[in-house]
Amino acid sequence: LKVRVVRSSPPSSQFKATFQESYQVYKRYQMVIHKDPPDKPTITQVRLVPVSFEDPQFKSSFNQSATLFAKYQMAIHKDTPSECGENEFTRFLCDSPLEAENPPNGPECGYGSFHQQYWLDGKIIAVGVIDILPCCVSSVYLYYDPDYSFLSLGVYSALR
Repeated sequence: LKVRVVRSSPPSSQFKATFQESYQVYKRYQMVIHKDPPDKPTITQVRLVPVSFEDPQFKSSFNQSATLFAKYQMAIHKDTPSECGENEFTRFLCDSPLEAENPPNGPECGYGSFHQQYWLDGKIIAVGVIDILPCCVSSVYLYYDPDYSFLSLGVYSALR
């Protein structure tokens, strides 16, 4: 048995070289021990999208995100349709006081507000609203499709 400690942040060359193998072990573990379904969202099904109406990915997924938000709010929080329309969605989860910033020594995505979209079979099933700041990542809100609650997307998002 050989045990090796590899730096994950920033990712070392050893971490990068063994990532896929480590991920497969993790996925098998989650399926056997925690009974996760094999189609639970994976890293390739998660998109980090800047909260900006100038961003093409944000604009193209806005309606789907807003519709999912309304579905979540009505099912989980028992909101009325008028309490979770596009205007309320925009005010609550899209309008941010943070300004996007891309300093040369910062993360590739930059700093600011983001929607971390979880995609499955071509549709968004969850969105984590996060702020990426110089010293931390702040989870603002998470909403998900109640039809996929069996995937424990809130727990998955928090761990991610």
